Formats: sequence, structure tokens, C-alpha cells
Amino acid sequence: MAQTLEHLSRKNDTLTSIRGIVHTMKTLSAINAAPYEQAAQSIEAYHHTVLQGLAAFVFRTGGVSLLQAAQPNRRLLVVFGSDHGLCGNYNELLANAVTEYSAAEPMAQQHILCIGSRMSNALLEQDLTPDVVLMPPASADGVGRLAGDIVTRIDSLGRGQPLANLAVTLVFTRRAEHGYQETATRALLPLDNSLLQPLQRWPSRSLPDYSMAADALLSSLVRNHVFASVFRASAEAMVTENATRLALMQQAEESVDEQLESVQQELSSVRQDEITNELMDIVIGHLA
Repeated sequence: MAQTLEHLSRKNDTLTSIRGIVHTMKTLSAINAAPYEQAAQSIEAYHHTVLQGLAAFVFRTGGVSLLQAAQPNRRLLVVFGSDHGLCGNYNELLANAVTEYSAAEPMAQQHILCIGSRMSNALLEQDLTPDVVLMPPASADGVGRLAGDIVTRIDSLGRGQPLANLAVTLVFTRRAEHGYQETATRALLPLDNSLLQPLQRWPSRSLPDYSMAADALLSSLVRNHVFASVFRASAEAMVTENATRLALMQQAEESVDEQLESVQQELSSVRQDEITNELMDIVIGHLA
């Protein structure tokens, strides 16, 4: 059925407006990803320094035994989701990963700290109820505040208990090769045994040493290791979220462009037909 010129004009205006919105979202996603990328790179350098300090402490003391033979009896899952739309099934994939992880490694007590209200809804659909829901950072400056809040809650949850009794796992989405994304689960606590074993040979002729109390130094190193790991996961999750939104907006823009081109061709054809009909009416009237 042929469409009228008025209907095609309205459709063309609507598609043009939609394309403008999609292009704006694509541009914002590209701009927003850059500060989080820089934050992730910065915290990576800081984390490397913290790990060097932990290695020096372990080398100086001859090894630290924080791990116990008994398995942790409590677990905290920190899930970094999204609170914004236009990023596909981002939260649903994370919720599925949390469900699979919980089923594969059951724990007597499990707590869930969720970032993002949409992520909370996705977890509720999987019959998983978050204990705490935090808002994701609105800017790169907010990543540090969010990481500090999470570390404080981890410290509060594990206070008065041995470090090995609390398991902390980070669940987030990170970038993969060829522009794809993947869900990552990273065990944060208890500390990996490799971090607590001394190096056989220190890489420098200047042997490490420290002056402050050993317990206070170790506590500070572990806390900063946890902070850097949470910060890195949060920044990586925000980069991936914006990259996902950018890819989806790119696909949407291409789809709108195809529809817009088709409508404009049809609009041009209808206009030409109307002009031809008007000219024919004039010619017939003149001849009559």
C-alpha cells in the first residue's frame, strides 16, 4: 500500500531525530570510557607497588601464613553491574554468572554486595537477594569513593574473625579480545598462597626492610591490595559498560541509517509522482 507524502515526511523526521539521539549516546559512551580507562591504568601501577611491598615484607619475614587449613565459612560476592540502560543484556549475563558460581561453590553463609539497581533486579530474577545495593560511580572520581566504601564494608564484615574465614569474590565484566566482553570472577580473599611465599632470590642487591610494627604493616598492605583490586574491577566494569553501549549504539545507528535511506528514497519517489501528476493535470486542462 502506497504511503502518503505527509506520512513519509513525519516518518523521515522521526528517524532523523532518533539518529541524532543515537549518535549523541554513541559519542557520550566514547567520551565517558576514556577517564575510566585512565583510572584503571593508574591503579594498576599503584597495585604493582603494593604487591612489591607485600613481596618485600614476606621476603624480610621469611613467609607469612594467613591461610588456614579450614575452608572459609562465609562469602561475600561483590557484583559490579550497571544502573543505566542501552547496554543490552549486560546485567543479565552477570546475574547468570553469579548463579552459576554460587551453585558450583556453595557456601554456608553468602552475602551479596551489588552495584547498580538494575543489577539488583537481575539478581532478584535469579532468586538472589542482595544484602546491600550501591550506586555505580557517576564519574572517574567516584570510583575511588566506591572502592573505599566497599573495602570498609568488607572490613566491617570480617572484623573479629580470622582473615581466612571470609571469602571475597569480585564478579564483573571485562573486555576480551577482538572487542568482545566476558564475565570475570576474581577471588580476592583469602589471599592467594603465592602472595605469601618469599622469593628465593631478591631481585636487587638492596635487601628490603621496614621500621613499623609488622602486624600494622601487613594489615595496611592487605587493605591496599584489596582496595586496588576493587578499584581496578570497578573501573574495568565501567569501561566495558561504555564500550558495550558504544557497540550497540553503532549497530543502532547503522540500522537507522538504512531505514532513513529507504524512507528518503520512497519520499523522493512519491514527491516525483505528485509533481508528475500535477503537471499532467495542467497539460490535460490546457488541451481541454
